Amino acid sequence: MRDTPGPAGGDRFETDVPARLDRLPWAGFHWRVVIALGITWVLDGLEVTLVGSLAGAIHQSPSLALTETQIGLTASAYLIGAVFGALGFGWLADRIGRRRLFFVTLFVYMLSSIATGFAWDFWSFAFFRLLTGAGIGGEYAAVNSAIQELIPARYRGTTDLCVNGTFWGGAAIGAVVALVVLDPAIIDPEIGWRGAFIVGGALSLIVLLLRRHLPESPRWLMLHGKPEEAGKIVGDIERDVAAAKGPLPPLTYGKVVLHRRGAASIAEVWRAMFDTHRERAILGLTLMSCQAFFYNAVFFTYALVLTKFYAIPAHQVGWFMLPFALGNLMGPLLLGRFFDTIGRRPMITGTYALAGILMAATGAAFAAGWLSAWEQTLAWTVIFFFASAAASAAYLTVGESFPLEMRAMAIALFYAIGTGVGGVIGPTLFGWLISSGERADITWGYYGAAALMLLAAFTEWKLGFAAEGKPLEEVSAPLSAAR
Repeated sequence: MRDTPGPAGGDRFETDVPARLDRLPWAGFHWRVVIALGITWVLDGLEVTLVGSLAGAIHQSPSLALTETQIGLTASAYLIGAVFGALGFGWLADRIGRRRLFFVTLFVYMLSSIATGFAWDFWSFAFFRLLTGAGIGGEYAAVNSAIQELIPARYRGTTDLCVNGTFWGGAAIGAVVALVVLDPAIIDPEIGWRGAFIVGGALSLIVLLLRRHLPESPRWLMLHGKPEEAGKIVGDIERDVAAAKGPLPPLTYGKVVLHRRGAASIAEVWRAMFDTHRERAILGLTLMSCQAFFYNAVFFTYALVLTKFYAIPAHQVGWFMLPFALGNLMGPLLLGRFFDTIGRRPMITGTYALAGILMAATGAAFAAGWLSAWEQTLAWTVIFFFASAAASAAYLTVGESFPLEMRAMAIALFYAIGTGVGGVIGPTLFGWLISSGERADITWGYYGAAALMLLAAFTEWKLGFAAEGKPLEEVSAPLSAAR
């Protein structure tokens, strides 16, 4: 089917690009999208887990010798970079396209991660971590947008959760790598932790090769007044899918009518978020902020708790990080499909609530000294099985909540605010609590994180909306839609 040109002047046009993308059966093209774009989360998980697992070695490093508070501050620097990277690159992704940003953000990440391996003091280490975070923040905005726009509606929730969940596949790899690079019998830990950052960054070259053949998002082209180019890309995708799957099914809905226009202005973005879709803005902010505090407060100080309160040697932390990472990975993989079948609202509410309740119970057990190191790890593994699915669903919710013209910017803005409020404060606060050496102090931090997750669950139950199986254009009408 072809897009219909508008009347004289070319301002108004019809397009069936969304319907054609949503009718496609799952095929090799979708796997290529998921692998080439979703691998970002694997790299992020690898990067973040290395810092968590290597925290003890960096603390003991003769060249850096960072304190617990400084380690918490470097974690916050990474997140601050992610905030500004998401905002800057997210703004660009809505204006110049998703595809161009894929390569820019990956280069920033790659070079900064390698540079981290050559850090010589606290300030250089924190600066390179900040730049690494900027690259990852930009990836979150551009990649999440593209995946949601390219994946058929009936698979969107499952795919988005599973892709975000692969962060923990990278975390598991990072835990195994840490076991090797921190073992004095294999390599000098001072060389090992530096080499881990250098090799991790260099792996990005593989991702660049995987992304070379991915097209620009047809939905982005369509919304920027290029329906013919969008239709051509969809036609190529259809031929590829039909060659593997046979004749394509019929369209399940009709064309959308749009006006040619430029990118959304800041005023339009603000109006859409905090006027037209105010309740969705409140929901997105709550989900993102609460999960960011919950996650980053625990994860960035995981190794410090094990070494300080359970006397686990720094080079053995990876053994405890591995089951935690696998639990986080399995949550979205096993629960993801239920967000498309049972529905967004009950599943998001349930996963946030369970994570909060279990964290409160575990905090009490930690304060009483009832748990061994392995029992504490098992408790965290169960908690984050649910929390991982909840956190991934926060990104899904924000991406679906607002018009397509501002999708990347919306993801970036809510990621930035959520991370700024919940993520930057969390690691610094918990690093300070851990430095006190008192279990009771840390327990209050765990209770606070649990309360925030319960607040998020209540907010989702009150303000959540049904998006499962619906086209993006139906969930939130484009700004360029004809009235």
